Amino acid sequence: MKFAIASCVFAAGAMMFTAPSSAQSWPTKPVKIVVPAPAGSSLDIVARLLADKLKDKWGQPIIVEPKPGAGGMLGVDLAAKATDGHTLVIGFPGPTAYAPFLYKKMPYDAVRDLLPIVVTTTQPNVLAVNANLPVKNVQELIAYAKANPGKLSYASVGNGSSSHLAMELLKSEGGFDAVHVPFNGAPPAAQSVAAGDTQVLFAVASGIAGLVQSGKIRQIAVTSSGRFDSLKDLPSINESGVKGFEAIAWNGLFGPSSLAPEVVAKINADVNAVLADASIKERLVSAGMAPGGGTTPAFRTMIEADMKKWGGTIKRLGVQLD
Repeated sequence: MKFAIASCVFAAGAMMFTAPSSAQSWPTKPVKIVVPAPAGSSLDIVARLLADKLKDKWGQPIIVEPKPGAGGMLGVDLAAKATDGHTLVIGFPGPTAYAPFLYKKMPYDAVRDLLPIVVTTTQPNVLAVNANLPVKNVQELIAYAKANPGKLSYASVGNGSSSHLAMELLKSEGGFDAVHVPFNGAPPAAQSVAAGDTQVLFAVASGIAGLVQSGKIRQIAVTSSGRFDSLKDLPSINESGVKGFEAIAWNGLFGPSSLAPEVVAKINADVNAVLADASIKERLVSAGMAPGGGTTPAFRTMIEADMKKWGGTIKRLGVQLD
C-alpha cells in the first residue's frame, strides 16, 4: 500500500511546487547541502566534491553541513522542512526508500515532502571483517557464525540503512545469527570493527578504506551481483555461493517538495555536468563509487523500484524499528 502511494506521489512530483522562481537568478544566496551522516563519510565526500565545483557554476558559497542521527532521518527531515529554497540534502536509501516500511512513525513523509533531483553515485557495499577474525570469504564467515552461536556482532552505519538491511538479508540467506549494533555513519562503525568491539560490517569502500589499508579490517566481498569495476579483486556475495544476493547503495540530491521546477531542472543539469568532469569521475571511482547523473524522472523510478524490492524484503525479514 505504501509503495502504491509512493508511486503516485513521485509520478506527480513535478506538480507539487509553490511560488516558482527564475532558474536564471537562482541561487540568490548561499546554498546548503545537508549531509545526514558524519564528516568523513562517503556522503560527506560526495557532497564536498560537488560543492567545490558547483560554487563556481552558481556564484554562491555552498555550505556542507553534516547532520547525522536517527539513521539519516535527522538530516533529511531538516531539508524536507526547509522553506528558504536554498537547502538540499544528499540522501540515501535508508531514510528515503526504506524508512516508510521500517518505521510506524516518521518526522516527514518520504514521498510527499521530498523531491528527488539527481543521482550522485551508485556503489555496492563491501562486506568487511575484523582482521583477526579467522575468515577470508563469505562461506567461511557463514561457517564461523554457525559454529560460534552468540559470539558474532555486526556494526551498521545506522538503523534502516543499506548497511543494516544487507546484513539482515545475508543472515537470512546464510542461516546464521549476529547481533546488530547501529552507529551514526561509517567512520564510527568501521572503528568498532577495527577495535574488535564488533566483528563484521557492510559499508561503502570509501568509508573503510583507511582501516583496510592499515590492515585492521579485511574486505571479503561486494554486494553487487557481479564484480565491481573499481573493486575487481573482491568477489560478489552472489558468486560466493549466496545465489541471487544483490544490494546496491546509491546517493542523490533531494530538495523539499516546494522547490520550483525550473530550479530543479537547473540543479539537475549542473550536477550532471559536474559528474561528467574527468577529475570528479576519477576521484569517485578511486573511492569505490560509480558517478551517477541522469534525469529527475529516472531517479524517481529508481527509488520506486527500491521501495518495491526492499519493502517486500523488510516485511519478509520482519525488520521493524521504533
